[in-house]
Amino acid sequence: MEEKIIIAGFGGQGVLSIGQFIAYAAIEDGKAVTWLPSYGPEMRGGTSNCSVVVNDDEVASPIVSCPDCLIAMNKPSLYKFVDKVKAGGTIIVNSSLITDKVERTDVNVLYIDATDLALKAGNARTANIVILGAYCKMRNMFNQELVAKVIEKKFANKPKVIPANLKALELGFNA
Repeated sequence: MEEKIIIAGFGGQGVLSIGQFIAYAAIEDGKAVTWLPSYGPEMRGGTSNCSVVVNDDEVASPIVSCPDCLIAMNKPSLYKFVDKVKAGGTIIVNSSLITDKVERTDVNVLYIDATDLALKAGNARTANIVILGAYCKMRNMFNQELVAKVIEKKFANKPKVIPANLKALELGFNA
């Protein structure tokens, strides 16, 4: 089964990291994956997005024009990509920064107050991990234990941040 994802937001929100975590989880799960980042001239504060394609077999192209899932971390990103999501797909909205409601009726929409949940996890910078957890659960992509293993590997050199990230993942899975 192939899954095409676009993750978009401001630089500094962990947009590219969400894509990397999905890609690493796919690799751990024995799947083929591509991760294609795109960002403006100034990363922090500028716009950034990435495309991730996960497949049981070889990935034919890293280009995602009609995603199965959109993760929108800010309002400009939602409006840029909302109409590209295929019918029956999923849109995950960071409702901490996006108060607008998705008007499409042919997609599944999940509103996650990522900042509030990240603060409950103990670190506001884990909002992207909250969204990652919600994505994995809603799309039934990877189990929490697999993603936790990826997070622990990624932050092995920063062990102090692991507990808050694992808590953020759990809160996202349960959101």
